Amino acid sequence: MKQILIKNGYIVSMNTKREIFKNGSILIENNVIKAIGKIDEKLLSENVEIYDAKEKMILPGLVNTHVHLSQQLGRGIADDVDLLTWLRERVWPYESSFDYESSLISSTACCIEMIRSGVTTFLEAGGQYVEAMAEAVEKTGMRAALSKSVMDEGVGLPESWIKTADEEIETQKKLFDKYNNSGDGRIKIWFGLRTIFNNSDELILKTKKIADELKTGIHMHIAEIAAENSYVESTRGNSTVEHLYKLGVLGPNLLAVHTVWLTDKEIDLFRLYNVKVSHNPAAAMKVVLGFARIPEMLEKGVTVSIGTDGAPSNNRMDMMREMYLTSLIHKGRTLNPKCVKAEEVLEMATINGAKCALLENEIGSLEIGKKADLVILNPNTLHSLPLHDPIANIVYTMSSENVESTMCNGKWLMKNREILVLNENELIQKVKEKSEEIRKKANIVLPNRFPVIEII
Repeated sequence: MKQILIKNGYIVSMNTKREIFKNGSILIENNVIKAIGKIDEKLLSENVEIYDAKEKMILPGLVNTHVHLSQQLGRGIADDVDLLTWLRERVWPYESSFDYESSLISSTACCIEMIRSGVTTFLEAGGQYVEAMAEAVEKTGMRAALSKSVMDEGVGLPESWIKTADEEIETQKKLFDKYNNSGDGRIKIWFGLRTIFNNSDELILKTKKIADELKTGIHMHIAEIAAENSYVESTRGNSTVEHLYKLGVLGPNLLAVHTVWLTDKEIDLFRLYNVKVSHNPAAAMKVVLGFARIPEMLEKGVTVSIGTDGAPSNNRMDMMREMYLTSLIHKGRTLNPKCVKAEEVLEMATINGAKCALLENEIGSLEIGKKADLVILNPNTLHSLPLHDPIANIVYTMSSENVESTMCNGKWLMKNREILVLNENELIQKVKEKSEEIRKKANIVLPNRFPVIEII
């Protein structure tokens, strides 16, 4: 039996009462929370590991509900372009130049960046080498729901990606059989639908059927740009959401990503069918998708979480920063300072994220019996002090710099700012070498923004 006692901390539990334990402690036994608040010393073993969290803040591990592991090496290849140029001329050529090793390096680097920003669980939107993603998750100790990038039609697809609906379903079924619940139960396999531009109705319906049968999730970009709704209306007679509704696809295991272009009726449909939403504020602004109607969704009771998206569209996998942006942009859009308050943002990044991951009974809050997934923040920096309103400070002033330690499933992934699961310097060198190799292989030409003079 392994025990860890984290004591003297400011514990933001995010339980149903949203209780905060000041000078509280958490006892972890193996991979679950054994006790919280005031700990009876009789529960402690002789070899308990003690972490003194005096003047520190303890939160549930953050949940990043939309990320592309395989895009990590593509940071910087698609800046200052519109979405379709971003996709068809930069990201697809880049991703289609990958092999297993490239995906493994990219996935591992993305995981480490997330660990450094307090993320313990993430939902992967889809790549071509799910096996490499699973290896990265296994190695880094995180919790994840992994998906394949699934497309069976559309303009501009790399030739090697052109598959039938049945082929895509069969591939994912094999991945599910092999990897679901692997990594001590930390790895889940979801079914992917990249976007309705690239998914036939046949594929969408077959995906819904098998995901329901296997009791797993569906990860899909939905209502991302205005042109998407126009395309679906011209080809299928309705907007994306209304078309999915008529197909019978809306449901509690559907994660709708971006959802920028929704009507009031479509928000009502999401609430009626308990569709989950991943809001990606940085990516939505950077690739000029627009402003998702998050305040309206929250008001109507839609479960909304936060995601970073991939490195070419954000360009940071920093959930601390993403929380800050989530609150700011909606206050600005609505001209209402009370819109999307700090406590709502923290809910989106923790317990709502857990609900979107279909894991709210295991993670998302610090409670007895739940998995020991947590993050320890050190607020003792000039940019974070003073702590007049600690919850507001988490959202409005702190950054990944304040993340001191990260734990998933009872295991330290980062402790006192040191990554424990691998050699980070070796990984950095691999990222430098492999990213340049892939860019050249994909023949991606980047703009010369300023004249470069090489000194020899």
